[in-house]
Amino acid sequence: MKTSLFLSFLLFATSSFAQVQSTKDQIASAVLAATEVQREAATVMGYDVDGKFITLRKGSNELICLADNPNQKGFSVACYHKELDPMMARGRALRAEGKNSGEIDKIRAEEAVSGKLKMPKSATTLHVLSGASAHYDAAKNEVVGATLRYVVYIPFATQESTGLPLQPVVKGGPWLMFPGTYRAHIMISPVK
Repeated sequence: MKTSLFLSFLLFATSSFAQVQSTKDQIASAVLAATEVQREAATVMGYDVDGKFITLRKGSNELICLADNPNQKGFSVACYHKELDPMMARGRALRAEGKNSGEIDKIRAEEAVSGKLKMPKSATTLHVLSGASAHYDAAKNEVVGATLRYVVYIPFATQESTGLPLQPVVKGGPWLMFPGTYRAHIMISPVK
């Protein structure tokens, strides 16, 4: 599923990287997943010349944006609310320890239920700008061939607590994914 692929992107860490974009281009392309008014003050995380995942720019608003991973096919940048950072950072740390996606999900689920992993108290968003054949055009400061998808995290939400369907009723319509879990979220995907 696309969300699983994106979560793998968020958790991925390796020392063997393809050529990394300049810091300027990583920041410029990463913030395109945010609204215009949020871009300038967003924190941006990306890659140094050795492929290490680092903070490229410290921001002052509620968003953390992630640059495109040069070792992943296609193009994918994302911005998420800072209240999601404990979950995202924990996933990256577990991936760096060599854990696979199943192990990471199990550990984070246990920690979220126990309260060890701090989860958002209210709905928080993740914006994903991606495409299998998309690319960033630095001259135009735009991503060509990508679509924007919204994810609204509501930990432990269910169909009963939200009234949302568990699959899209219409193309592009909202639906609840992973109901009842720490990573329950409303998916709002673009119509292609």
